[in-house]
Amino acid sequence: MCNTNNKPDTNRQFEEVIGTCRALYVKKLQDYGASWRIMRPESLTDQIFIKAKRIRSIETKGVALIDEGIRSELIGIVNYGIIALIQLEHGYSDTVDQDADWALNEYDKYSAAVLELMKKKNHDYDEAWRGMRTTSYTDLILTKINRTKEIESHQGKTVVSEGIDANYMDMINYAVFGLIKIMEQSQKD
Repeated sequence: MCNTNNKPDTNRQFEEVIGTCRALYVKKLQDYGASWRIMRPESLTDQIFIKAKRIRSIETKGVALIDEGIRSELIGIVNYGIIALIQLEHGYSDTVDQDADWALNEYDKYSAAVLELMKKKNHDYDEAWRGMRTTSYTDLILTKINRTKEIESHQGKTVVSEGIDANYMDMINYAVFGLIKIMEQSQKD
């Protein structure tokens, strides 16, 4: 987990977490195919919203009544975020118009793009996310969702702000950071 400087290898951790998310994505493709192709980006934004709100509820209440915790919701945010990026590029369809190979290639393309963004931001921000509370990731994801909804209500047009795709990428990265922290904690226990 650590490089020669005893610092965590964030790139490797990111790839490990994405590997976990991708494995679930593959299983869902086997069960459902690319059924998400019918979803409009706004619906995907709402799906991410539901997952982030549940995380915040668990964080606030300290208990979950459904037998899935924060980790599974963060994985969902990563996967729905990548699906949303795919839909932004290709648009939605009235039918399932793509096969699993196509869906996996698109997933890999966008997860690589998110990794590249994370590397650039980690360089500039000097991995400040490591000093943040995990509850802040939730709040930042919810903020990005609200920004995305506002941009969607303006048909994707912004005056000076980043677009919808940048917000999805940030949501994915914050979810990955949360998953890395969960992974690190489980390795300590």
